[in-house]
Amino acid sequence: MATSIHHESSALNAAMAISPEQRRLQALDRLEISSLPDPALDEITQLVAQICDVPAAAVSFVERDRIWFKSRVGIPSRTMLRDESPCDETILGDDVFQIPDAAEDAHYPNGVIPIGNSSFRFYAGAPLRTSDGQAVGTLCVYDVAPRRLDELEANTLRTLARQVMARLELNLNNRIADRDARSRQRVESALTVERNFVSAVLDTVGALVVVLDTAGRIVRFNRICETISGYALGEVVGQTEWDTLVPAEDRDNAIATYTQLRDGLFPFAFENRWRTRDGSIRRIQWTATALLDAQGEVAFLIATGIDVTLQREAEITLRESEARYRLLIEGSLGAVFTHALDGTILSINTYGAENLGYTAEQMLNRRLSHFMPLPAQPSFEQYLASLAASGEAQGTFEFCHRDGTSHVVAYRNRLIEASTREHYALCFGVDITEKVRAEERLSALTLQSNSILDSVGDGIFGTDLSGCATVCNPAAAQILGYRPDEIATEILGKNIHALMHHTRPDGSPYPESECRIMNSARELRPIRVSTDIFWRKDGTSFPVEYVACPILNQGTATGIVVAFTDTTERQELDRMKDEFVSTVSHELRTPLTSMRASLGLIASGALNTRPDKAKQMLGIAIGNTDRLVKLVNDILELERIGSGKAELHYGDVDATDLLHRAAELLSGTAAKNGVRVTFGKPGVHLWADSDRILQTITNLLSNAIKFSLPDSEIYMAAYYSAPGEATLEVRDHGRGIPADKLEHIFGRFQQVDASDSRVMGGTGLGLAICRSIVVQHGGRIWAESELGHGARFLFTLPTKPSSHLR
Repeated sequence: MATSIHHESSALNAAMAISPEQRRLQALDRLEISSLPDPALDEITQLVAQICDVPAAAVSFVERDRIWFKSRVGIPSRTMLRDESPCDETILGDDVFQIPDAAEDAHYPNGVIPIGNSSFRFYAGAPLRTSDGQAVGTLCVYDVAPRRLDELEANTLRTLARQVMARLELNLNNRIADRDARSRQRVESALTVERNFVSAVLDTVGALVVVLDTAGRIVRFNRICETISGYALGEVVGQTEWDTLVPAEDRDNAIATYTQLRDGLFPFAFENRWRTRDGSIRRIQWTATALLDAQGEVAFLIATGIDVTLQREAEITLRESEARYRLLIEGSLGAVFTHALDGTILSINTYGAENLGYTAEQMLNRRLSHFMPLPAQPSFEQYLASLAASGEAQGTFEFCHRDGTSHVVAYRNRLIEASTREHYALCFGVDITEKVRAEERLSALTLQSNSILDSVGDGIFGTDLSGCATVCNPAAAQILGYRPDEIATEILGKNIHALMHHTRPDGSPYPESECRIMNSARELRPIRVSTDIFWRKDGTSFPVEYVACPILNQGTATGIVVAFTDTTERQELDRMKDEFVSTVSHELRTPLTSMRASLGLIASGALNTRPDKAKQMLGIAIGNTDRLVKLVNDILELERIGSGKAELHYGDVDATDLLHRAAELLSGTAAKNGVRVTFGKPGVHLWADSDRILQTITNLLSNAIKFSLPDSEIYMAAYYSAPGEATLEVRDHGRGIPADKLEHIFGRFQQVDASDSRVMGGTGLGLAICRSIVVQHGGRIWAESELGHGARFLFTLPTKPSSHLR
């Protein structure tokens, strides 16, 4: 009994004397790793390299002094020294061991993990442990670039490491079973387990996995492929990808990609599109490689992919957003730029740079104050301090253009607090140089216009569309009985009609709706009134002549300007003149008529003894008598029209008819002088007194005939020239009128040449009468001429009734 106990104790002591390293090496020996190559391990190695997307992977075993690679991908050497390999550290742990970057690991002074003539910077390995917990090796991956495994890759590495050990131990069991004559059954069982394992792995990984044969037919199609495509494995197996999944328009590209893989261009990364069962399109990013047979020929192609549809759509959306942003920035009519907290320009759009004469590249990385004049630079430092304190700022910058001119830019800037970079200012500026200059010019013009208004002797005031005074010069205030210091309080803002235009001369109320001043805004044309009254502050009235002109902005009235004159003195002078003319004409007409009768008797034969002399004298007397009679008649006519005693009878008048009637009246004179009369297009109607307008046209045509050259032409026409207005024209091809006489000829007793009255007759009142008639109708008359090239006489008339014609 004692002996037995002694032996058991000795055996226990012997077992305890074996070191952990020895036990590990014994477990490694039991696995018989030096047996024939195992294709299953090669497939697992290929699969782990594919899933982890690395160029090198291996199943390694840690022997006494070296690392031996049982299966390898991308590793040229089958062994390496143990103390140079990270696998020695991997077997000491229970989980995946990683070296993200050998350059940062003190164990590798050269910054790389050398294996033969290859070098790697990344390593990850999962320990291969036997069923009794002994670590005999690793399932490891290598990459030439630093990186880390994600959770899916790490889980896959752990799972496949367990499967490697399962495979090794299964092989060991198979070998034992083979020695026990049951090898065939165990091998078949192991193959079934392996196939199930591969299927389980393919269906549990998060990536799409497709296996193709050398004809491009689908052999394997994992669960996630079925989910994304909508097709089951049975529906696609044995068919090519381009016949079932790839859209028809992408078929050629898919075939070309497969051909490259089949011809040995692997591993190969590409992206294609799948049309799913429901017709939607998914974008898949693939990495493909080949599975080789024992002879090194391509047996199958395996591709792993991820669905990047949402990623690509997000990228497209991002690009479109960036394009819109760039278009918005570059298409802006302002300066859009950013600057650092010290004022250094970080970015600027093309317009902003070109507005100062620079390119964007010339302004980048320079302080904004560099482009400012020296006096403005101190304020820039204050701006930076204010921006940093409050987070936003607005105001104006003064910049120097490259050509030396000054530019004023209005800005509004905001501080952007970025989480991944230093804070910066986002700025938007608009060049307001022209606005500033315009405001300066406007201020100068306003000062000038105020000075002019203050110096003008006539009364001038302005109103808005409601009739309230907006402007009043001192002369107007004085005429209306106000002191200059009362303008702001007593006139401006008050209704002008109620203030000084409220009552008619007969004492009856004057409704504002009938006010001629307010009608100018409604009719959008100037109105001239020569007989009206205004009321002073003290309640007295005075006669005025005024012109009311609407202030137009793009055809719309915004106010009214009125210029008026107190005509009290002028009316008194006109009254005295009227009395004088009336008296003179009355006293002269009777004797002149008697003279005409007496001279007519003499001309009939009373001076027969001296016939030539008598005839000459009588001709002169008769001519002068006719001229005096016409003169008196013209004076009377002019004064009658001017005094308003000649009542106008308005009606709808065909302008062309009047032109033709005037031509018929003077057809004999025109024929005698060898002058032709032509007419413009018909269709113009006037609102006028037909007799008075016929008188005006006849007078103008008579003058045109007088001054036309023989065998020349006179053109008469009427046409619409403005809303509610028509223009009548009489144009000749005579000698013309000097420019300084064009306005002068419409005065009384005025002619171009004083000798014209003797040579061609006339009193010098014809054009004055024409002007009075036209003005009485509310129109205007003027002449245009180029000396030696004839003259044009034009006058305007209304085409419809107007309040000033009542």
